[in-house]
Amino acid sequence: MTNTEEQREPKAWGLNDDEIAVYPTAYRDNLLAGQSTIVSGGGTGIGRAIAYLFARLGADVMICSRNQENLDATAEGIKQRLGRDIDTTAMTIRDPDAVEKLMDAVWEKYGKLDILVNNGGGQFPQQAIDFSVNGWKAVIDTNLNGTWYMMQKAAQHWRDHDQPGSIVNIVADIWRGMPGISHTCAARAGVVFASRSVAVEWAPYNIRVNCVAPGTIATPGLNVYPEEAAKDFHRANPMLECGDAMDIAESVVYLGTSSGKFVTGECVTVDGGQRLWGEAWPNGKPEYFVTP
Repeated sequence: MTNTEEQREPKAWGLNDDEIAVYPTAYRDNLLAGQSTIVSGGGTGIGRAIAYLFARLGADVMICSRNQENLDATAEGIKQRLGRDIDTTAMTIRDPDAVEKLMDAVWEKYGKLDILVNNGGGQFPQQAIDFSVNGWKAVIDTNLNGTWYMMQKAAQHWRDHDQPGSIVNIVADIWRGMPGISHTCAARAGVVFASRSVAVEWAPYNIRVNCVAPGTIATPGLNVYPEEAAKDFHRANPMLECGDAMDIAESVVYLGTSSGKFVTGECVTVDGGQRLWGEAWPNGKPEYFVTP
């Protein structure tokens, strides 16, 4: 929903499930056989693509989000297209008790967790001067606090079970600020620097912690932004195009698995060069900044 509270029919951005299921991947089949994963926000968009790729590579997959309908749709899509069953849990990462129950369920089901992908989150476009207290708190609580609860609970389970682990946090292209969604910029920056900090603290437990920062990625999530803003998102980088969800999924596999075994505390930015050149205005470009 935009800050003008207007509803519109969702636009089909990016890859559909049929395309995701057969998308050319750099990784061999069954690369992740015997490994278990959690993907938060796994029912839609980037999270759905990550779940498809993990399942395709042979992993046991648990996806979670607040919306059981979306989770069921992803699970059914994976079963139909890949012949794999995955598990789902409807919960909110904003509730540390629910996160604890999720971790317990995963260890009971799989006996371990190899990779945690924190993709759950969300925001709404609005000028920061108009944020309500509750609006600010909601974004911070989901994107920062929720991610932290997932990280910490997973790390505690890895420590207590004397098992290694890998965390990949999906953040955002925060490097030049994010006017129009400054609440999520603040939250995601917090995740990046918390990740860098605990990558050192948790190294003795053989836990790696990394981030992936997407630029403008074509998924149905773009429907949250005003149409006049979203139509120009491809101009935010020198490649003059949006990425797709599989660009992020492939990056997650690299960092989360053995290919990234000597990488921790890093943030891989997947943005077509946006951090170097270009501008994104999620709430539309203010007239003040429009140049002839």
